[in-house]
Amino acid sequence: MAYRLDIKRILSMNFFHDLPQIMLGCALAAIATDLFLIPNGLAAGGVTGLATIIQAVGAARGVSLPVGIQTIVMNALLLLVVMREGGMFYVVQTATGFVLLGFFTDLFAPFVAPLADADLMLPAMWGGIITGIGYGMVLRAGANTGGSDTIGQIISRNTSLPVGSTVMAIDVAVCALSAPVFSIENALYAGLSMVISGYVIDAVVDGGNKRRMVLIISDKFPDIAADIMYGLGRGCTKFKATGMYSGAEKPVIMVIVSRRELNTLKTIVRELRKPSARDSRTLARRVDCVPSKRRSH
Repeated sequence: MAYRLDIKRILSMNFFHDLPQIMLGCALAAIATDLFLIPNGLAAGGVTGLATIIQAVGAARGVSLPVGIQTIVMNALLLLVVMREGGMFYVVQTATGFVLLGFFTDLFAPFVAPLADADLMLPAMWGGIITGIGYGMVLRAGANTGGSDTIGQIISRNTSLPVGSTVMAIDVAVCALSAPVFSIENALYAGLSMVISGYVIDAVVDGGNKRRMVLIISDKFPDIAADIMYGLGRGCTKFKATGMYSGAEKPVIMVIVSRRELNTLKTIVRELRKPSARDSRTLARRVDCVPSKRRSH
């Protein structure tokens, strides 16, 4: 019988190896939430943003509703809905993330001194940057913190809506919901913080050095390939593709380049292009974000 890798064992070992990184990421996100977002009424999307709104409403009525406990309860209820599809390891990864985040959020809250009379731009910007670093560390370690991602999975499973668009719509809805509780200005700055956090998360997860995989279809493929290899200094791969409409076989060149090299590549294709050649602009966007570094998970 052929030897097969014990995937579950490998994933478990990696998870425990990366647990300190997950804890540090959750702690950073929690500190930023307590220091910049919650005191300034910035509900920057997700379950944490919703908990921030509920806490403010409860405080106005003399009821104490800690944000951390709220996020743990809401995420636990959401996890019960999707746990059958994700499997036990997914449950452990997700539960670890949102429990640590909720715990640290309530743990640090009494000891963190929020910025006094600060303009909302500073809390929104630094809150987005630091929470982005924290969440990015958690995702890079293979875990997650639940929240709107879990809600998006539930909605996508029962509808034809894509998960990414659903998550974005949920986060925007949470920001909009905060406007009557805090102010329209707060809601707009919360949206800004959410966008900044998203960019920082991508940079942390992808190592901050994205590359693009480009597919080039052209009758001048020998010349283009030569210019890529000897002019651009990049290796490339050629394979055959068949047009579904014409049935004709065409060679396709695949190459991975940095953003800076992409413009040079476009120039090479443009200079040698015939009517049958196709600029790689659209295809490049569809296969974007290829990390340039190996990831451990």
